[in-house]
Amino acid sequence: MAKDTKTKSTTDFKKEAHKEEMKQQVVTFALMIIFTIAAFALVVSDVIDRYFIIPIILLLALVQVIFQLYYFMHMKNKGHEMPALMIYGGISVAVMTILTFTTIIWW
Repeated sequence: MAKDTKTKSTTDFKKEAHKEEMKQQVVTFALMIIFTIAAFALVVSDVIDRYFIIPIILLLALVQVIFQLYYFMHMKNKGHEMPALMIYGGISVAVMTILTFTTIIWW
């Protein structure tokens, strides 16, 4: 009887955890849709200067990449340290390469 109660409480805990994770994913997806609509609205409207819009769009894109990594690719979960290290290492190498070539070409 004790084992059955333990199994039931474990199952209830897992169901609650999955429910919470699904809620986070739905909220994140809705935010990503809102950010995309905001980016399109900024581009379509000629109210704001172009040089002000570009950094805002890049910031919105960065936030969406972070949402993608942490919520949809489950990088926030335990056991994903090595893939996270590889992704962040690749991003670091890409940024350094772009910075290096930009410096070489424009300097």
